[in-house]
Amino acid sequence: MHAHDNTPGRPPEGSDEQYGAAAEVLGLLADPTRLHLLRLLTTEQDVSTLTAQVEASRSSVSQHLGRLRLAGLVTSRREGRRMLYRITSDHLAALVEEALGYAYHAVHDIPHHRAAAPAPRRNGAERRGQPAPPTGGDAPARGGPTTGGTLAP
Repeated sequence: MHAHDNTPGRPPEGSDEQYGAAAEVLGLLADPTRLHLLRLLTTEQDVSTLTAQVEASRSSVSQHLGRLRLAGLVTSRREGRRMLYRITSDHLAALVEEALGYAYHAVHDIPHHRAAAPAPRRNGAERRGQPAPPTGGDAPARGGPTTGGTLAP
């Protein structure tokens, strides 16, 4: 949990402004070179080092870094004659990793997965030691985990 979280495990409801900002960030991530640069910028690097790691010219890398810096997604600082760049946010770094993880599954035809649903809340009868009311069988919910490899109808 982060210091600014109000509810554990759940982000706050989004405003129109928040959705707009998110869409703008996702738009900047839509370019493969920028996505690659952001993944590399979890450590401070200069243009020459970045150019050697991506399939783009030095000029192209510089232009992409300029757009990312203007949007506030990377910071830069001068060290002698070199400009060093770094991603600005752990949230953004995690977003990049999640996007690449999703793409890995899609490219390699690996089924996508979801986090397990939270355990159901126990009703009052169960807390008092009485059996829970029937739920319609022992089969897991549709789309849930199974031991036999099939889903309930």
